[in-house]
Amino acid sequence: MALIEMRDVCWGFGDPPLLENVTFRIEKGERVCLVGRNGVGKSSLLKLLDGRILPDRGDIHRRQGVVVAALAQDVPATYDGTIFDVVAEGLGETGRVLAEYRRVERDAETESPSRRLQKHHELQQILNADNGWALSTRVEDILSRTRLDPEMRFSDLSAGLKRRTLFARALACKPDILLLDEPTNHLDIDTIIWMEDFIRRHVTTLLFITHDRIFLKKIATRIMEIDRGRLVSYDCDYPTFLKRKQAALAAEENQNGLFDKKLSREEAWIRKGIRARRTRNEGRVRRLEKMRAAYRDRRRKLGNVRMQVQEADRTGRLVIETRKVSFSYGSTPIFRDFSTVIVRGDKVGIIGPNGVGKTTLLKILLKTMRPETGSVRHGTNLQVVYFDQLRTQLDMQKSVRENIGEGNDFIIFNGQKRHVISHLQDFLFSPERCRTPVHVLSGGEKNRLMLAKLFTRPANVLVLDEPTNDLDAETLELLEELIFEYEGTLLLVSHDRAFLNNVVTRTIVFEGNGQVAEYTGGYDDWLRQRPQPVSKVPEKTTGKKGQARPRARASKKMGYMQQRELEQLPRKIETLESEQKELFAIVSDPMFYKKEKDEILRINSDLARVEADIEKAYLRWEELEERRL
Repeated sequence: MALIEMRDVCWGFGDPPLLENVTFRIEKGERVCLVGRNGVGKSSLLKLLDGRILPDRGDIHRRQGVVVAALAQDVPATYDGTIFDVVAEGLGETGRVLAEYRRVERDAETESPSRRLQKHHELQQILNADNGWALSTRVEDILSRTRLDPEMRFSDLSAGLKRRTLFARALACKPDILLLDEPTNHLDIDTIIWMEDFIRRHVTTLLFITHDRIFLKKIATRIMEIDRGRLVSYDCDYPTFLKRKQAALAAEENQNGLFDKKLSREEAWIRKGIRARRTRNEGRVRRLEKMRAAYRDRRRKLGNVRMQVQEADRTGRLVIETRKVSFSYGSTPIFRDFSTVIVRGDKVGIIGPNGVGKTTLLKILLKTMRPETGSVRHGTNLQVVYFDQLRTQLDMQKSVRENIGEGNDFIIFNGQKRHVISHLQDFLFSPERCRTPVHVLSGGEKNRLMLAKLFTRPANVLVLDEPTNDLDAETLELLEELIFEYEGTLLLVSHDRAFLNNVVTRTIVFEGNGQVAEYTGGYDDWLRQRPQPVSKVPEKTTGKKGQARPRARASKKMGYMQQRELEQLPRKIETLESEQKELFAIVSDPMFYKKEKDEILRINSDLARVEADIEKAYLRWEELEERRL
């Protein structure tokens, strides 16, 4: 029996509904990616599965006892407290009591000692009765696995760390099926790679939505697509899915062409009049009525975004030059002595972890911030447009149309007068959607609106700070084509590895400790060119005559003993995880902390050792698997 399934589910406003007669099932062990254009109902389908909304028609079945947990696309503004509190509160009422217990301990000075002791005792009684200490251990374990500091304030975190915290909150429920909506949004490349590795190791069953094509290729075992209300499943990898989808669209276009020709012939026949009304032709008339109804009900494929940059007059050959530029926050260096020359037509990617200073570097390059030392020189005739990842250029309370027209019904585009709604239709906004307030748009629609707003302005320098978040694959590919053909200069900050590979001609990389380096090509080119970690000098052994000779370098090929080790690793990991489970049971007992101090320290030490051994075993398993391949 499937873990979860939908049967003939319909949902959505209007006619036809957003989701129409959707049927599918997910078995244990599947990692399914849900794809489709922005606004087709992908996030709504996830909300239906975890019960946040109910279907208009149809049934959703979950196997008895199945636990479903979800990571939403947006970070809720209502979460407060430490990382531990946010994760614990996701575990229900007992988790909320546990978070409150830790707050009481943490905020001891804000209350009178007697009141604090009373509250402390009350909460402790609840936790003893509801096995709350086991939840505490579970939260600490998942925070350790996701590399999060339990005492950091959630409100102080970067967008990427908030996403990781919410990921930990979902995992803490020990879900049988995990639902992830754009999990890589706002994450840096290192964190995305970490998440890919974590999911492959620890998450058994998964349904996820993503715009990150490399993440999709590495994680998904099956792909489901929503297109015009219907859901189609493809049991294949992503490249095969693209081929099958293209073939299906070609077959559909051919079938529609044949249908339209037949309908045209029948319409010509009916117009002949009297012969069509004879009794012997009534069946043909009824068939024509059915064909007309089928034509009216046909759901047309959503068109593609039509993007075009208003190119300004060309800049001079030199666009930006920096000489020994440095900048620090307090005593922390962001970059030191960075020099570069950007010339007309360069397409430059900027790579680095969240919070390292990529946006700061952009602002210094554009002269909106001053460096501490060094100089920045601009060439002639620079006209810059800037895509801001926080979308601060959009007024969330105004309508889509008002954000573009700014009080006018027309814009000037490449020297021609053009209606605002006509321009917005190029970015897939219907006339009705143009009157919608921006704050109700989906993330993908907001990014499309940002692009529509930017491209109303002439530009010869295009600056894009995380433009790919929430965009569907088709729009991403069109944006790639636009940038490829763009003759101006591009500065791009992105964590989308495929986008970087397809767009940039060189990369500026933050390498830590204030060091910034440049490489030719995109993300994969940087991986090949970057300095490799320096290995230790091989130890020396003594030969027969006392001469020192280097120890032979280990072969990259897998030997017999390594093959045996690989075969035994699954059993070793299973034994370690059983030991871990037993230790968890001990520390989860409310009486555990009444033991002698030395006993508590010994068991906690054993638990930490076992967890470290499990981590090492998994890493060794991956290393040997790669060597075998």
